[in-house]
Amino acid sequence: MSTFNDEAVLQSIFSPVAPVGDVPGCTADAPQDDDSGFDPELLVQVKELEVQGVCAAESGDVRSAVECFSHAIRLLPHRASAYNNRAQSRRLQGDTAGALEDLERAISLSGAAGQSGCQALVQRGLLLRLSGQDEEARHDFARAAELGSAFARHQAALLNPYAALCNRMLAQVIHKLRNPDVPSQQEL
Repeated sequence: MSTFNDEAVLQSIFSPVAPVGDVPGCTADAPQDDDSGFDPELLVQVKELEVQGVCAAESGDVRSAVECFSHAIRLLPHRASAYNNRAQSRRLQGDTAGALEDLERAISLSGAAGQSGCQALVQRGLLLRLSGQDEEARHDFARAAELGSAFARHQAALLNPYAALCNRMLAQVIHKLRNPDVPSQQEL
């Protein structure tokens, strides 16, 4: 499983405008994935491959990152973490369908729980939002928020239609208070 620092590096690569260390879907106290059911020797190999994948992505070699994550998946195909990491790399390559496929697998394998499940829900929510599927994205963000993601909680609130209406009305009131002599859009 990749560490919080690994995820922070990936996030800074995948979302360069986000503050460094701000990992959507991940908090330092997020529930860890349960790796106890995996062969310990294979698990060590897989974690090393994931670290190599993160390093490759950090250096801009996304193709090598995908290869490392794919190798990790071949070794432990029932472990969610590498699917989530590969999804992020695939998205960087422009392979949104492949990324969504990997995220579906990560969510399924994790039972939409733990760090990998939370991150996969956030990543899928972001992809759904980009494709205009706001209600499905809101659902994923709400599930990730229940797992402890502050980022997901914020995104779910932004997609809440009632919150959006309240924010619009509040913005109009503030605009009117700041600019009493300027007609608002509704008055035109």
